Amino acid sequence: MPDRTDHGNPGDSNTPGNPGNSDGPGIPGNLPPETRSFVGRRAELAWLRAALDPDRGPGAGPVRPVTVVGVGGVGKTRLALRAAAQVRDAYPDGVWLTELSPLRTSGLVDLAVMETLRLADQSTRPVIEVITEWAHGRRLLLILDSCEHVLADCARFTAALRSRLPGLRVLLTSRERLALPGEEVLHLEPLPVDGRPGADEDAGDAVALFAERAAAAGRPLRDDDLTARATAVAVCRRLDGIPLALELAAARLTELTLDQLHTRLGERLPALPSLPDPSAPPGTPVPSSPLDLLVSAPGERPPRHQTLRTAIGWSHELCAPLERLLWARLSVFSGGFCLAAVRQVCAGGPLPQERIAALLDRLVAQSIVLPDPVISARFRMLDTVREYGADWLHALGEERAVRRRHRDHYARLAREGCAEWNTGRQVAWCERVLTEHANLRTAVDCALAEPDGEKWSTAVEMAGHVGFLWRHCGYLREAQHCLDQALAAESPPGPGRTLALWSRGAVAILQGDQEAAANWAVRCADAAREQGSPVAQVAAVYLRGGHLALTGRQAEAIDVLAAAPRLPVQDDGFGAAQLQARLALSLAHVLRGEFERGREVADEVRTASRKQGEYWCGAFADYLIAQADLARGDIRAATSGARTSIAGHALLHNTVGAAMSLDLLAAAVVTAGDAHRAARLLGIGTRLWELTGRAQMDSPDLIATRRTCELRVREHLGDAAYTTGYRAGLAMTYDEGIAYAAGTQ
Repeated sequence: MPDRTDHGNPGDSNTPGNPGNSDGPGIPGNLPPETRSFVGRRAELAWLRAALDPDRGPGAGPVRPVTVVGVGGVGKTRLALRAAAQVRDAYPDGVWLTELSPLRTSGLVDLAVMETLRLADQSTRPVIEVITEWAHGRRLLLILDSCEHVLADCARFTAALRSRLPGLRVLLTSRERLALPGEEVLHLEPLPVDGRPGADEDAGDAVALFAERAAAAGRPLRDDDLTARATAVAVCRRLDGIPLALELAAARLTELTLDQLHTRLGERLPALPSLPDPSAPPGTPVPSSPLDLLVSAPGERPPRHQTLRTAIGWSHELCAPLERLLWARLSVFSGGFCLAAVRQVCAGGPLPQERIAALLDRLVAQSIVLPDPVISARFRMLDTVREYGADWLHALGEERAVRRRHRDHYARLAREGCAEWNTGRQVAWCERVLTEHANLRTAVDCALAEPDGEKWSTAVEMAGHVGFLWRHCGYLREAQHCLDQALAAESPPGPGRTLALWSRGAVAILQGDQEAAANWAVRCADAAREQGSPVAQVAAVYLRGGHLALTGRQAEAIDVLAAAPRLPVQDDGFGAAQLQARLALSLAHVLRGEFERGREVADEVRTASRKQGEYWCGAFADYLIAQADLARGDIRAATSGARTSIAGHALLHNTVGAAMSLDLLAAAVVTAGDAHRAARLLGIGTRLWELTGRAQMDSPDLIATRRTCELRVREHLGDAAYTTGYRAGLAMTYDEGIAYAAGTQ
């Protein structure tokens, strides 16, 4: 997690997975809100504003990456976010923050950026190609935060964009520079402490920050108390003006006086032990602590590195033993955590579950753990604090055990989500999956890292559940990645493996990769027969029938799908697949021109969907019913149904479904005589299809239908008016487009 409270405490970004999150009405981007004041850094802010000016330098020149470099805790993220907020108006296509600290493995930086831009998961093309195509002609600022542990990936990613996207600027924060040609680097120093008369106006920024946080802790510094002021200056000097160290020290003023704080900071603390790996061969060098990454460049160990380590160690020393233990165990979480998860993952041994809540409150009071400013009852830790805890977890010999508890907890969560997906808890599960995305990714990585014998007994089942949820919540490419890894080798047969195979094929269908869908359909059918589950066999039929329908072979699709047995619909993931098999049958009829039969089947699905309380299949059923209504001339019903479908898909972040429904709504609106609105809707639809990677899922029938609608609109308006309306829709953010389609704009 980034150094967000390095000096000041901005909040997290908006809820992950929400397509097109914006900083405000009409403003694309995902900059988090500021929740605490910003102190100092006037010169640095001015430098960054100039460096980030999109009109600076040759207009068609290569991207010039700007990197804020400094030790951990010095305020890199806080400064970058403040500067980005100040230049936001210069980037009409948004300022987008990608937080890289939750990444535990290499090769995921470009995927993380896709998720930020809501281009994620929808295409099988190379990620850099998808990003470049979408961003071409746009002016946006991309922030890559906490790059040091994936520095090579960040350098490759940034270099790949340099000559392709002149409208893009990249701002990075890191503990060392990328070393790219043309890179502009701001070396961020700690806040100055000296507040003597005649000194520079920023010279007392460290004291100002400390005084502000001391007041928040109930220990305000009076201007006329010269002794207290002198002590505060001494504290800031002792901490070298490092903002994170000042934050941690000020938090202790809830229980210490300023004099006691100063005295305690003068005490020498024992160094954190670096323990050898017991499984390593004899003679293997002892690894350095993760906190050694706090330095600015390889090999450096400046005094301020030791100062920050001492400050964190001092906070650690003042914690009670069980508080220290909880701190260490919390380090296994990625991207935040809730109390219920902490109880499951961190309890054990001397740390009973019933003590967790009070101990967590104590860590919050000491600023070791921070409340999430966006999501209530959720918490997070700064990178440097988490790394210190991870060191101690390793030193305690608990790292493997606690990481496995973390893995098992999120495996249970994914299993429960699949078990309840086809119910009235579907929307709640979608939001939970989005919130816990980083932890789910970490848990899957942990499962995949196990020895082969254990990997195939745990990773495949977990990937099946997580992949199913990611597929239905908008993370198609992430689902593809984890499922491909888990299914790379044969694993024991069972429901988990069958679900993994089904999920992989279902991902391919939404990605428009119909050739891959056909291959996975065969494997899934074989696994379902081997398992002997009639419901799983119906699910496998969806893959084959859906592939046939989308590749123009509707008659074959109808034969395959109609032959599937009608079984009671389950509440779990395979129950959702049962409904999707019926949806594929309805789609095949509609694409074949058999609208009334397609409507009958879709109405059956909608009735079952409402009975189950689910929305995902229900939104597709609304779309298919609206298609039939349009074909029989009921324009009002078709328009209403298309809008209902769009709202349902948006609720579950289903970009593919929303794009299909927008194409339909445009056709209904032009038929009703409003060609201007239809042109704008086609532009919005194109914007959404751009997010998916393959327009109309590469279905020749859907592509032809979309093309017919466009020609009708052009005939009504003429090319010039059509282009004006279309471009207006294309320029809208996701949220603006959905609101416009719903008729609220």
